[in-house]
Amino acid sequence: MRIVRVGEREWEQVREIRLRALHEDADALGARVAREERFGPKHWQMRLRSSPTWLAWSADDAVGIVSMISEPASPVDDRHLVGLWVAPEARRTGIGWALVDTVRTAAAEEDARTLSLWVNDENEPAIDLFVRAGFERTGERQRSPRDDDRVEERYVYELQAPTSTGSSVDMS
Repeated sequence: MRIVRVGEREWEQVREIRLRALHEDADALGARVAREERFGPKHWQMRLRSSPTWLAWSADDAVGIVSMISEPASPVDDRHLVGLWVAPEARRTGIGWALVDTVRTAAAEEDARTLSLWVNDENEPAIDLFVRAGFERTGERQRSPRDDDRVEERYVYELQAPTSTGSSVDMS
């Protein structure tokens, strides 16, 4: 298995695995297949310019994907993990862990303090992975942006300890 950050030249590979993920697990990813099938090359390239994206490969097959964004309403030192998906035939092989670790590393390299994500309450395998990976529930909940019948919760992982303000320690 290898994980590779992809750029806009690899848009067709990203489109292929993203559409496969949506066909197989649309409910978990919170997106609409028909909508994304209509996206043209320029849209996929723009996505890859604005959101670091990694593919997990097993031999010559892409079997996983994840992206990282700076969510508009989040603090500037927070990065957001989005679109994590592992192909059914590659699950329980460590690929999900490796993709999460890749995003954690990338977020830390950008001096992010936290890495957060939203996960659907019904997506128990994802919740299990994120909790075991050290993400903590925030209690912050919202209706899924694309499906009012589903509720999702925000989870957060502390990458760096917050810097203290206003206090000092005298070491003399």
